[in-house]
Amino acid sequence: MSLITVGSLAFDTIQTLEGRAEKVLGGSMNYFSIAASLFHPVSIVGVVGEDFPKEHLLRLENRNINTSGVEFKSGKTFHWEGSYEKSFNEAETLKTALNVFETFQPKLSQEQRKCPVAFLANIDPIIQLDLLKQLESTDFIACDTMNYWIHSKKPELLKVLAQVDLLSINEAEAYLLTGEKQLRQAARVIQSYGPKALILKRGEYGSAVFCNEEIFLVPAFPVEKVVDPTGAGDSFAGGLLGVLASHGVSRKDITETDGGKNFFRTLKKAALTASALASFTVESFSFEKLITASKRDVQERQEALLKWITA
Repeated sequence: MSLITVGSLAFDTIQTLEGRAEKVLGGSMNYFSIAASLFHPVSIVGVVGEDFPKEHLLRLENRNINTSGVEFKSGKTFHWEGSYEKSFNEAETLKTALNVFETFQPKLSQEQRKCPVAFLANIDPIIQLDLLKQLESTDFIACDTMNYWIHSKKPELLKVLAQVDLLSINEAEAYLLTGEKQLRQAARVIQSYGPKALILKRGEYGSAVFCNEEIFLVPAFPVEKVVDPTGAGDSFAGGLLGVLASHGVSRKDITETDGGKNFFRTLKKAALTASALASFTVESFSFEKLITASKRDVQERQEALLKWITA
């Protein structure tokens, strides 16, 4: 069975210190599914406009990504324009045109409802809540969110968090969500909301992994040149969930009799893989470097990360 993800397929216009890219393919599902498909079959659900290239979906299909859940609607595809000219750690949004994504109301097929692992990407918490009702026999659910939803729809977001097993957000969003100012305290508060497993992304400093009372700090792989960090977080989530799905994880693993220690070992391995994968994303505009990375390429960087940790 596939790992299912619901989110955005988009065009991105991006300005960084390394140049400018006009209307390149982006969106959370592109990055997530390409990364995850290295380790597990993926099924994606989303909406695009008439301007979206159908040949790109064929490219995804060739990577064991089921695109039957992508709906074409009359109108234009979601378009985001951002800049990293001030800092590679945080994008400045210049323009957002939701277009057909504005009225996105995903409906899962009977097969999709039974996928054992699900990732709800960064979308409206109201839509996430509806998806949670549609999932029938999912054993492990992860989600993402952002500062906009924390500000505008926190009550709905908290209802989502009460029903998920893992949350992946960045450090600043964790502080905003909880009102805390230190990483460990913020993690404890988020775990009290529902998700016992937590990934706090820290940009060039890597990420912090929390599960029950366990903590693991994952370094970022130091690439020679950062070109565009767009999609790195989604690639990280894709690698993480792809590895977890390949191990057949379920929510009971987090709290089983050994205190979830076996799950935590798997989660640490998945986080190292995810960090290695995300490093390919930042080396090019869009996902062109990510989509050409092989399992062996990822393994080499993962082994380097592990060597540095244990040295």
